[in-house]
Amino acid sequence: MQLQIFTVDAFAKKPFSGNQAAVVPLTQTLDDATMQKIASEMNLSETSFLSPLNADGPDEWKTCGNFSLRWFTPVTEIVLCGHATLAAAHVLFQNLGNTNNTLEFQTLSGTLVARKEGDLILLDFPENEPVSLTSEEEQELSPLVEAALGEAKAEARTVAISHALKYLMVQLDDSCTRHDLEFLRPDARAMERLHDGSKVKAVIVCVKGRLEEEEEDKEGERKERDVLSRFFAPWYGVDEDPVTGSAHTVLGPFWSRRLGKKELSCHQCSPRGGEVTVKTRGDGRVDIIGQAVTVISGHITL
Repeated sequence: MQLQIFTVDAFAKKPFSGNQAAVVPLTQTLDDATMQKIASEMNLSETSFLSPLNADGPDEWKTCGNFSLRWFTPVTEIVLCGHATLAAAHVLFQNLGNTNNTLEFQTLSGTLVARKEGDLILLDFPENEPVSLTSEEEQELSPLVEAALGEAKAEARTVAISHALKYLMVQLDDSCTRHDLEFLRPDARAMERLHDGSKVKAVIVCVKGRLEEEEEDKEGERKERDVLSRFFAPWYGVDEDPVTGSAHTVLGPFWSRRLGKKELSCHQCSPRGGEVTVKTRGDGRVDIIGQAVTVISGHITL
């Protein structure tokens, strides 16, 4: 059996930046074990599996507006993934010629909507605002925070957690710079040893953006980013994720409240880097907006 497979760089305007995801349009049912093996073979942070719902015939990929969508890391299935959803929508719009402007995905996180807006794709995602740690959680997780910050001198100002995603968010003090964030060298193996993944599956480290730190774009202007971040998920088999849509469902509401802005320009400071726009809507949902580009298309043989 052969299946189509695409590799997409999500939250990127050009190849070899942003976050890689594999997308597999399924023409027949695969069992979970086979999907996991494919994701392990691809060895990207996520592989998406798409199936059209309530549609059949030769044009179903072009006309269907409702799909089943699942995401697998190299080691396990996950409940929410932003960049792999963006990649799946991009493949449908750009590679498979889907004629709809809006797509619905049925996922473990409920119904997610992707809407095409010119060169951009808007993802309608659930908001996952983090909450303060209890005193017991602070005591339990403080060694994990230290391991995430490594030997850097960066200081944590706020530590909060999204229980829905099991994401721990560490806000660096405002005295910290983009350089401090990029200089972080987390000890992923220590993070795994210090915590069993029962309460925390990933750590977001973030800091407020500064205009003077941003590089000039091709027009010679500086683009101010509101939020800079990095994302570490060794419990998912991903020591550092390049650009993480789901993390911005946590960052968006937190920083929107702190900065008094509904629309945030965000940059994830991994070596590949990527741009994410987040809009908080006030209805328990956030819009995650970005671009994507297809880098590889081919077939996988089972």
